[in-house]
Amino acid sequence: MADKSQILIVEDDLDLSEMLNAYFRVQGYDVLTAAWGEDAVKISREKNPDLVVLDIRLPDIDGYEVCRQLRTNRRTQTIPVIFLTEKRDRVDKLAGLELGVVDYITKPFDIQELRLRVRNSLRRADQQSLVNPVTNLPEGQMVDEKMRDLTNGNAPWAILTVSIRGLDVFRELYGFVASDDVLRAVTLMINNTIREIGTESDFIGHLAVHDLVLITDLERVGPIKERIEVRIKPSMEHFYPDKDKAPGSGIKPEDRLQLLVGQVLSTDGTFHDLLALKDAIEKQNITGK
Repeated sequence: MADKSQILIVEDDLDLSEMLNAYFRVQGYDVLTAAWGEDAVKISREKNPDLVVLDIRLPDIDGYEVCRQLRTNRRTQTIPVIFLTEKRDRVDKLAGLELGVVDYITKPFDIQELRLRVRNSLRRADQQSLVNPVTNLPEGQMVDEKMRDLTNGNAPWAILTVSIRGLDVFRELYGFVASDDVLRAVTLMINNTIREIGTESDFIGHLAVHDLVLITDLERVGPIKERIEVRIKPSMEHFYPDKDKAPGSGIKPEDRLQLLVGQVLSTDGTFHDLLALKDAIEKQNITGK
């Protein structure tokens, strides 16, 4: 059924995997399985499951690396992950939490407890905020619905993507407050640009924490993009304290704050669905063209 939640179980113990598969199917879930980490990443990108139950110990790459790869891909970066593992050390749990793991259960486990954790994680994902708490911009489902409307309609459109690169390194150096200030400032400058040369029908939201998407029309996309590149991109250096603004400050050039601006137009091709549109956006963010 289309309304079933889909779970990916990543477990190399085939007996345990088959047991969990059968159990969660009886509970009304659609279940996918993988015994290898690379297979789990591939399946996640192809199927976009609602939740991943992930063992840390796997025959190829470990669960931490699987989670890292999920978090760096636009299709999979928001999928909730529950670690299923024999490890109990606090360090292991912290490593999982740093990767955005939503829960952590150790073997041997009570199957009823796992069922409740799965249910609760799915509920939290469904109820997650539709507005980013730092910028107050729409994110998640609201943005997906806006872009899905583009693929379902016939009117021409234009999308600009603005990705803030280097923000993770910036946060490590100067703290969360400073990095949030960068995100808010960039958002404010883009909103001001839209206010000056855009219209009320233009839309701005988050594709991810550091990635913004701006939906406008074919006539205005050029001037808006030019304004962002001319006025906002050069301003990234102003967020650093004076001692770190110089090129020889010790911060690698590739780690410094920069804006990557991409563009996808309705005239670029046929976008049959939301995933096809996100694929095109992903390529733009990689190339920065």
